[in-house]
Amino acid sequence: MWQAEVRVDLDAIRDNVALLRARTSAEVLVAVKADGYGHGLVPAGRAALSGGATWLGVATLDEALTLRRAGVEAPVLAWLLSPGLPLHEGVASGVDLSAATTALLDELVAAGRRAGRPARVHLKLDTGLARGGAAVADWPVLLEAAAKAQAGGDIETVGVWSHFACADEPGHESIDRQLAAFHKGLALAESFGITPRYRHIANSAATLTRPDTHFDLVRAGIAAYGLSPIAGETYGLRPAMTARARVSLAKRVPAGQGVSYGLTYTTPRETTLAVVPLGYGDGVPRHASSAGPVRVGGTTARIAGRVCMDQLVVDVGDEPVVAGDVATLFGPGDDGEPTADDWAAATGTINYEIVTRFGSSRVPRHYVGEASRW
Repeated sequence: MWQAEVRVDLDAIRDNVALLRARTSAEVLVAVKADGYGHGLVPAGRAALSGGATWLGVATLDEALTLRRAGVEAPVLAWLLSPGLPLHEGVASGVDLSAATTALLDELVAAGRRAGRPARVHLKLDTGLARGGAAVADWPVLLEAAAKAQAGGDIETVGVWSHFACADEPGHESIDRQLAAFHKGLALAESFGITPRYRHIANSAATLTRPDTHFDLVRAGIAAYGLSPIAGETYGLRPAMTARARVSLAKRVPAGQGVSYGLTYTTPRETTLAVVPLGYGDGVPRHASSAGPVRVGGTTARIAGRVCMDQLVVDVGDEPVVAGDVATLFGPGDDGEPTADDWAAATGTINYEIVTRFGSSRVPRHYVGEASRW
């Protein structure tokens, strides 16, 4: 018997990736960073590969090495690397690594020599997001250094890449501007003798809406987990995560009863309160207080008052709720339960944050679907 769980449908991940794969002639990389967006790094990665992905992407070196230790042999790209990491471990494990500075490129050269094999490198250009990637002014210097390192046999330049800022806003003028900058960056790379096998800039949103950005590889993130990056569009994707718990206590209280810390909610009438054993220690945003929707019995109600560390309270009115009944915070919506998009709207955030919060908590994940048998 479970008290609270995050249920992950691995078949949904597999099928979402297959849907994305059918929309492009490029190869598909699925991002499994942040513990697979809360769905589980290794299980989500394996489900993605079964759906047709040929690459997995992670933020950190540790995430990449975890995949390798789990026996995942597919190409893996790790892109968020601070100075001084044991990059030779990644090189020795066949992990592709991103570089945006000559300093990091020097570290990759040293790592390759220590590992006894060339480092597989993806050079990143900042085309306008102003986050990771080499600035346009620094791009020629990075290319010159990479060409020299490649000629010396110290690295293999596998990819050149960038990342969109506003692809989730179809028609945003920055998309074409960034794409043009990427084309210029690729042309300059070629002038230095760098012709990478993989050119990639498309994220989930661009994969779904801009086929002219697909190049050789697209990087699917949130869409692989069944959540759309484009507001109001689903594209046939199916959410893979359900967060739910069993009611621990249900009781009748009179009108005028204050509820939870600070007594910020007061019952407007005699009613039933259901205590649900999930709180901000489990990933429920505290700013879901008096806002987050929960399906209990045959009704969907808002959280009553403040979310606590371990529990929350729902005012279910006259619904005949008893201890042991299932309270669903979000799921695919098949039975009228709220979705991660509903939670994002209620709490002023994005669906990415909702699933990542819940999946990276103390609540156990239970895997379902044919893919869970692997």
